[in-house]
Amino acid sequence: MLLYVIRHAAPTYDPDELTPLGKRQAEALAHRLCVHGIDEIYTSPLMRARQTAQPLCEMLHKTAQVLDWTSEQHAFDQLSVPNPEHEGWRKWAIYAPRTEFRTAENLALGEEWYKAPQLAGTQAKECWERIGRESDAFLEKQGFKHEGLLYRVIEPNDKRIAVFCHHGFGTTWLAYLLGISPILFWTAFDIAHSSVTVIRFVPEQNGCCLPGCLMMSDLSHIYGARLPLNYSGVMDI
Repeated sequence: MLLYVIRHAAPTYDPDELTPLGKRQAEALAHRLCVHGIDEIYTSPLMRARQTAQPLCEMLHKTAQVLDWTSEQHAFDQLSVPNPEHEGWRKWAIYAPRTEFRTAENLALGEEWYKAPQLAGTQAKECWERIGRESDAFLEKQGFKHEGLLYRVIEPNDKRIAVFCHHGFGTTWLAYLLGISPILFWTAFDIAHSSVTVIRFVPEQNGCCLPGCLMMSDLSHIYGARLPLNYSGVMDI
């Protein structure tokens, strides 16, 4: 099985919808994914993710199933802290300065990474457990049961499954799937708008598998469509 974790295309956040460029990115992405086809399509309930999935749904004549647990709002509520620069606002705690966040002391916390001072006042542990619990239930329905460090293969398959989601949620979920400290993942990896990260679930001789990353934040469809290549409105790449 191949799991495609896809960040939504370029959006405006208020209102929650894709920009004209984001809509072109979503079209290019759909053409790219149609080459080999997608068996099942899932999306966050937020409009920017649903609009990113829509061209693919139309091309494949499929309906996207909404997964509420992949919503960025849930992740933000649990991984944010008050923003001292704007009274009444909140900001992502996981976007703390990387040189301050990925320290020897924080990495030494191991499985208690959520005790890092940058995460004080958040519900990081609860968020991690919630995403893990929902992820395990989702993958068990696909035939892969999470047991310890591995996934026991209940029903092997060759399906290609796409989940359209977000940055904060997506990087946290990927850290969980790959068994990587989220602090290390948040400070070392990134996913761009409309990018595709592919995780494979391949049975091994012992009847188990270990999820592996085939590609990370792939933007080949943006190159192919000759679209402006820009990372999240921050820098041209």
